[in-house]
Amino acid sequence: MGSFAAPYQVDTRLPEEMGSITAARQRAREALAECGYRGRREDVLLAVSELVTNALVHGDGPPALRIRCTSSHVRIEVRDSGAGLPEPREPGPDNGWGLHVIELLSTGWGFSRAEDGDDGEDGGKVVWCEMAQHVGAPAQEHSRA
Repeated sequence: MGSFAAPYQVDTRLPEEMGSITAARQRAREALAECGYRGRREDVLLAVSELVTNALVHGDGPPALRIRCTSSHVRIEVRDSGAGLPEPREPGPDNGWGLHVIELLSTGWGFSRAEDGDDGEDGGKVVWCEMAQHVGAPAQEHSRA
């Protein structure tokens, strides 16, 4: 799945502090509104929160957030300068739920070593996920009788 041409993109460097999670969610909310994303926006916001949290807790340096979106697809990338790659663990209170949540919500996710860039960033890694509007019959409400 990897990449797609997108009419809207956000690139944001975030401070190396937990308040960056809220800032990242706000940038994502704005991007989703701007591109008219028709999927479950709360799922995208949760994925952004999880990826930024993981970068802050397990990575090094300030994270960078990139969101590319159309009305039906979103790709979220979070880069940090840490060398350690994500290691999915058994989800639970001791290990957290982060990557398990990403796996459940996304159409695909992964990570790669980041190359030294023209933007002055030195290596590190990028953890990404993609999400899509689910196409199909609208959900029916169930009434309680």
